[in-house]
Formats: sequence, C-alpha cells, structure tokens
Amino acid sequence: MLDAIRWDTDLIRRYDLAGPRYTSYPTAVQFNSQVGTFDLFHALRDSRKAQRPLSLYVHVPFCANICYYCACNKVITKDRGRAQPYLQRLEQEIQLIACHLDPTQKVEQLHFGGGTPTFLSHDELRQLMAHLRKHFNLLDDDSGDYGIEIDPREADWSTMGLLRELGFNRVSIGLQDLDPAVQRAVNRLQSLEETRAVIDAARTLQFRSINIDLIYGLPRQTPENFARTVEEVIRLQPDRLSVFNYAHLPERFMPQRRINSDELPTPAQKLEMLQRTIEQLIAAGYRYIGMDHFALPDDELAIAQEESTLQRNFQGYTTHGHCDLIGLGVSAISQIGDLYCQNSSDLNHYQNTLASLQLATSRGLLCNADDRLRRAVIQQLICHFNLEYADIEQAFNIDFQGYFGELWPQLQIMAKDGLIKLDRDRITILPTGRLLVRSVCMVFDAYLEQHSRQRFSRVV
Repeated sequence: MLDAIRWDTDLIRRYDLAGPRYTSYPTAVQFNSQVGTFDLFHALRDSRKAQRPLSLYVHVPFCANICYYCACNKVITKDRGRAQPYLQRLEQEIQLIACHLDPTQKVEQLHFGGGTPTFLSHDELRQLMAHLRKHFNLLDDDSGDYGIEIDPREADWSTMGLLRELGFNRVSIGLQDLDPAVQRAVNRLQSLEETRAVIDAARTLQFRSINIDLIYGLPRQTPENFARTVEEVIRLQPDRLSVFNYAHLPERFMPQRRINSDELPTPAQKLEMLQRTIEQLIAAGYRYIGMDHFALPDDELAIAQEESTLQRNFQGYTTHGHCDLIGLGVSAISQIGDLYCQNSSDLNHYQNTLASLQLATSRGLLCNADDRLRRAVIQQLICHFNLEYADIEQAFNIDFQGYFGELWPQLQIMAKDGLIKLDRDRITILPTGRLLVRSVCMVFDAYLEQHSRQRFSRVV
C-alpha cells in the first residue's frame, strides 16, 4: 500500500535534520535580484505561445489578530479600510499580467491564501473575483479546483454561501489545536463549535473538499492533549489533513518571540505526537500522501498518487503541476515554465511599485539544465516514493548512475540504514524512509551546502 509507514525512532533521530520542504527546486533560498520584470514578461509570452493552462494564487496579507506561531507574510490590523488600497494595486497587477497571456488559457486552479482572505468584506470579495473573471478565463462549470483558506473566526454561513456563489469549491481551515491552554499560549482562541459550523456550511453548500491544518510542537502541547485534538478532528471527517511540525525560529519571525520557549514540548514529545497522530489517522482510513499530508482514499491527491500523476509546487501537493502558476499579491511566487519569480514582500513597496504601473517582481531564478534534471528527480521521490532511472535517462539524455555517481556513497549508506532500496534500475523509498523522504531528496540538492540549514525546518 502506498500509505504504509514503518516507524523507526532511532532512524528518525539520526536523519531528522533541517532541510527544505521542496515546494520547488531550486528552493526560494536560491532566488536572486537579477531576475526581474523582463524575465517575467518573456515567460508569460512562452506560456501564451504554448497555450498552457493556469493556476492562480492570490495573496491577501491581512489578519485582524496575530497568531504567535505564524511565519506567513501578513499585516496585522483592525482597520478593514486597509484592504481597499491593496485591492486597487492587486487589480492593477492582475491587468498587467493578464494582457501578456491568451484569454483562452484556462484557469484550472485558483487559491486564495494569506493572511486571512476573508478579512475582505463580501463586497470586496465580489469585486476581486469579478476582476479576475474579467481578465482571466475562469471556469464556470465548477470543474476547476478553486480553493480558499478559512479562519473560522472570520467566517459564517453567509460567508460560506458567498464563497460558493463566487465559484470556490474547496476550503482549507486553520485549526492548529483545540486545547484552550495551547490556544491561549499562541493567541488563537477558536472553539470546536466555530470550526464545526464552517464545516457544516461547506458540506451543506456542496464544497468539493475540506482540508484542516494542524500543528504539533506548539507551547503547552502534550502527546495526550494533541491526541484528543486529532480525535475530534477525525470526527469532523475532513477530506484532507495537513499536520505541520512547528519550527520555532524567533530570530527570523518576530511574532514567535512572544512564545515562551520553556513551554515548548521536548523533541521526544514531538516525535510521540507525530507517531500517535499517524497511527490515529491511518486507523481512521486516511492515507499518508507525504510531507505532513493525509487524505481519504477517494480524494484526488490519493488517487493521483496511486496513478503516479501527483506533483508538488508552491501550493504543496497538487494534481495541477502541469499548469503555469501565476502568483498575485505581495510576496506571491510564480512558476512559469523554467522561471521562478517572487513579488516584493514589503507591502508599501509592492503598492508603490504598482502605483507607478510597474510589476513588483523583486527576485527569482531561471532554471538551468541541471536544475530541471534534479527537480524531476526530487519531484518523483517526494510524490511517489520511487524513481525509475530509465524515466530520467530518457527525459534528459543522461546515464543516471554516471551523472549522480558522486552521490552513490550517500545513497548506499541510506540503503544500508533501511531508508531506501537501491536496485539496478530504480530507487525505492521504503516504509521506514517515507517520513524522511526530504532527507533522501536533500542528497540530490546541489545547493544545500551553500546555505545554513538553520533557514529550514526539521525533516520530522
């Protein structure tokens, strides 16, 4: 079975190092300021010529309240009026990007993230979606994957009804933990009833998929109280679950400085939380997709993994990796062909640049031949837990073992340790190695040693 995981505490402790999550390869750490608007226009032209379908990501940075654990690009404000100037610039960006694409290129996937997208008023959400529909070919038959991140404290039945009316059919709900002591420690008070109400609304309104986010490793969490949270979440029966490892990096993320580090669980407690969570979810019928993600067997992610069509991009695991990803809004990242580019992460700079009718592209990277090859290897391993040498050799006209000959000693050590199986024609991630797949991918990362691993979260 694809979801088979074998827990090996000693192996996990040895290989649980800091490393990238590989939502891209090369990772965003490699982005540089030499990539700019000209490169973006060139990539958009190629997308237009190739008539590639699109995936749109829209970043809404505003939150009314701060969650101490959060490492997202956000603006904390009670002033709802701040959204309007931002929307004006966002609409300018939409228009500037869309005029370089073909109006017949279908938007197969749409995702609103943040921040809290429902920080926007109902009228503002209508206004933004109308502008997107005016400039992009959004699907009207509910066949696209159109998702939005929801904070249940910022949404009610009328909000959910509006979102469904606007064309959204997937929701991702931030929950993190249900224990009141944990919620107080991270400044996110959110009742089970609030969360259930949003889920009930989504089901009644026939949203196609519901995802719930959890985080383990937060202050005041214990294996026992987190297991109770997981039990309650299983009763809610989401289609997908994301169970993230909290990375405490207060030197990089200022809100985390408000967390009392003495209240954080020990590494041993975190591992116990993860082990129990996996056991609970597998027993409840969820499949381990990989990289913190679980899904019910009839979910599209699980089916795509069975059929070897699953891919990974800046939105995580996806069935739309064949699309060109257009990132809109402050800090948003695009992946168009072999180009990665990111907007400015500073809200004022983003707005001021667009006010002068210039795109806010601030950095990026254009993949070379080696990047494309290693990206294909990492994508295959992280999505499907196996790799056929012949597939890579045929796609890139190389001899796999010859090209990666210097890596073979590291792979042989992993094979001896039981993470992987090395055959003459393939690499297979074994059940004991699936939780550590990032460690295997890191072997193929040509850039990793150039950067401090303190920039990354731990593998488990």
